[in-house]
Formats: sequence, structure tokens, C-alpha cells
Amino acid sequence: MSLMSLTITAVHSRRLPRWIELKALFGEWRQRARSRYELTALNERELSDAGLTRMDACNEHEKPFWRP
Repeated sequence: MSLMSLTITAVHSRRLPRWIELKALFGEWRQRARSRYELTALNERELSDAGLTRMDACNEHEKPFWRP
């Protein structure tokens, strides 16, 4: 095996986890945005059962999807 093929293999093996991590990050952002949207659809009783107020739900909904 030549040095060139070893270098290419090393580069590919280092890039793969980054793409997987990026895909996971996008999935997490999507889930966060979806759950915040669904939170605003809950009625007062459902929010109360979760220990939240309408103001809590609105504040959570206003957060950008990239913020936990």
C-alpha cells in the first residue's frame, strides 16, 4: 500500500464521524423545533399536567432551535 492510499484512507476515516455527528445535530435541531411547536398546541390542562404555564410554553417556543 502506498503512502498516498494510506493518507486518503485516513482522511476518509476522519471525515465520516463528522458527517455522522452533523447528521445527528440536524436531527436534534429538528426534534427540538418540532417539540417546541407541539408544546404550543397543548391546552391549559395538558400544560398544567406537565407543570408548565402558557407563558413557559411561549418562552420555550420563542427560543431558536439551536439553543437547548
